[in-house]
Amino acid sequence: MAKGEGAEQYSNASLLNKPGNSDGIQLAKKHEQNRLSVCNKICYAIGGAPYQITGCALGFFLQIYLLDVAQIDPFYASIILFVGRAWDAVTDPTVGFLVSRSPWTRFGRMLPWIVLSTPLAVISYFLIWYVPPFENGKVVWYLFFYCLFQSLQTCFHVPYSALTMFISSEQKERDSATAYRMTVEVLGTVLGTAIQGQIVGLANAPCVPGPADILAEPSNFSVSAGLNESKPVISLEHTRAAYMIASGVICLIYIICAVVLFFGVREQKESSRPRSEPMSFFQGIKLVMGYGPYAKLVMGFLFTSLGFMLLEGNFALFCSSTLGFRNDFQNILLVIMLSATLAIPFWQWFLTRFGKKTAVYVGTLAVIPFMILVVSLKSNLAVTYICSFAAGVGVAVAFLLPWSMLPDVVDDFQVQNPDFTGHEALFYSFYVFFTKFASGVSLGISTLSLDFAGYISRGCSQPKEVDLTLKLLVSAAPIALMAIGLSIIYSYPINEEKRQANRKFLQDLRENEADSETDSAELANVV
Repeated sequence: MAKGEGAEQYSNASLLNKPGNSDGIQLAKKHEQNRLSVCNKICYAIGGAPYQITGCALGFFLQIYLLDVAQIDPFYASIILFVGRAWDAVTDPTVGFLVSRSPWTRFGRMLPWIVLSTPLAVISYFLIWYVPPFENGKVVWYLFFYCLFQSLQTCFHVPYSALTMFISSEQKERDSATAYRMTVEVLGTVLGTAIQGQIVGLANAPCVPGPADILAEPSNFSVSAGLNESKPVISLEHTRAAYMIASGVICLIYIICAVVLFFGVREQKESSRPRSEPMSFFQGIKLVMGYGPYAKLVMGFLFTSLGFMLLEGNFALFCSSTLGFRNDFQNILLVIMLSATLAIPFWQWFLTRFGKKTAVYVGTLAVIPFMILVVSLKSNLAVTYICSFAAGVGVAVAFLLPWSMLPDVVDDFQVQNPDFTGHEALFYSFYVFFTKFASGVSLGISTLSLDFAGYISRGCSQPKEVDLTLKLLVSAAPIALMAIGLSIIYSYPINEEKRQANRKFLQDLRENEADSETDSAELANVV
């Protein structure tokens, strides 16, 4: 049997090597080029970790860091969070526009952006978590380095997102690489939560009792001075040092991931079709937002992502202030991210079996009961852990589905507009623009709401108005936003049948292009 198979392989190889079968050889080479090894997929996926690690650390901890560690007034903290995210949102389409006009280099068109932005991004990220030795310019310090880091990370993430379209022309290979990427990115959120949370948790400065706390339990605070003299306590300086250590570790991981991506991924040049003429920035906006399926997908995920961002940005404060888990909130956040990581393979199977739109609905709706439960019951650590684990299963959908569905929209656009090529980065950058702008609005409004409610920095207890505000920010408001997003996604027109039809059309188109390229080469050899 083995001998027969060997003879057949020899016969096939001889057939392919005959002069009249150059088309077969070229086609075989084309298919082999489009296939990605497991190593390629892992290296590509690792490149997505820095964005999620830093984003998770900033999303979960920056608000509480500015309020309780840097001791910025809530009003100014809301300005820093909103302006930083809004600036980040503006830079996304700008960078996407510049990337789409970038020339091809020996390293590709996307990878040079990733490599050159990394060193400065690492430095600016580290300085976000440093408390300067002056008070007057502290707000300007954080606003400047926050905006600078967001700009530099955009120069990393937009090209990396668009790189999906250039690692292979096969949709199956891209989907597989995207699944690898989403798994690593969710692992990145776990890593970011673990590094930031566990290191900072070891040096969590004690809360500051207010007049209401002393009046409520005077015996607990009357002897506090004597206790502080007899044993060492963690000071605010220790907490600040812990934040800097955590940021240093994250910066090291950022550099390692960028190096692995650069040396482990080969960017494929675009098809033999010439790229369409460069367009202006506003022409790019009109192009992508005027395309119906893309606009519906972006607006739908805009609202669902906004709901998850409200939950992410305020959950640490909710756990520490409203539920009273000051020493456990970092572990609760870690449970959410671990659960999301474990759920990624399940949702990858689910969307393959039942379709991507169905996965969006089931995953998002699965989170809602636990969001209601966590604010309805009295403070209970065990119940909070159970709700957090269950909610993490749905959070995985927010990571996986947008990046799995965006390539489908780009493919559909290419089918409908075959003369427009080379503008893939615009689709990804405008999606990131809207989600980041929405997150800036959510963080700014939520922090400003806490200011109006009377938030007390490092307070052992908060006014009832603050507790009510936090409950609304982690439950009622996100649920309403998710409902709006799901209603928009309902009209999203690309179902599984259309996706498969687009895939077949583009595959046939690429094979015809390969045949044309082969015929041109043979004609040139004859001449």
